[in-house]
Amino acid sequence: MQDTHLAALSPDLQMLYAAAVVARQNSYSPYSHFAVGAAVRTAEGRIYGGCNVENASYGLCCCGERNAIFAAVCAGERNLEAICVVADTEKPVSPCGACRQVMREFNIKTILLGNMAGAIKICTLEELLPYGFDL
Repeated sequence: MQDTHLAALSPDLQMLYAAAVVARQNSYSPYSHFAVGAAVRTAEGRIYGGCNVENASYGLCCCGERNAIFAAVCAGERNLEAICVVADTEKPVSPCGACRQVMREFNIKTILLGNMAGAIKICTLEELLPYGFDL
């Protein structure tokens, strides 16, 4: 994993981060008050955002990462290259296990974990989920 800052990212990755920050504004998190935004980029450069959506029955909640990926899939996308997830945390936020496995399902190679202060960790799918379910 590589620690970096928003300013050191390529323009493409800065755009992905910005899209995740915008998506976070739509978070529906009245129970945890933990707003998460995510954005996924396709091989063609299209970006799809997602935010976490909670429910009083916690099992029915869906994370921002999965919502971003699912939005891309609903639009017919299958070739997903990069994802960024952000939250208002001290250190870059880390995805849950379910989100990690969904990232693996779509073979997302570049994963940015970020916070609202612009701290970023860049990692590969293998670093994030070394022993996921095989495809």
